[in-house]
Amino acid sequence: MISGTIRRSAFAAIRQVPLSVARRNLHATPARMGGYHYPEGPRSNLPFNPLTKFFALRFILFCSVGFGLPFGIAVWQLKKNQ
Repeated sequence: MISGTIRRSAFAAIRQVPLSVARRNLHATPARMGGYHYPEGPRSNLPFNPLTKFFALRFILFCSVGFGLPFGIAVWQLKKNQ
């Protein structure tokens, strides 16, 4: 009895959704907007140059410091009280 009530309410909710919401309207696709890149070319909108010699090393160092800093601070705070 409860499952039938839930099923009826679910079907009622589906019927109330407007058709325009249920349909995927792609009016401004990247192909119509002129492609996937900026007019200046790929990587022109980045605030750094990924084509430099040591970019991978600097990127890994940046991410590891950003990830490890909260853990280092937590260890420091825990050892400070001892």
